[in-house]
Amino acid sequence: MAVPKRKMSRSNTRSRRANWKVSAVATVACPQCKSPKLPHAACSTCGTYNGRQVLEV
Repeated sequence: MAVPKRKMSRSNTRSRRANWKVSAVATVACPQCKSPKLPHAACSTCGTYNGRQVLEV
């Protein structure tokens, strides 16, 4: 296991952590009802996926 040779300063630690951000969730519009949904997933509003009804809503 790699072990650091010296203590990392606060400014170096904070500048490294500043770049570790969470990205926003990607959404696409449902072709049936136009509500935002996750890509490659069934729409939670109307229950369709790939032009077919797959969920009872």
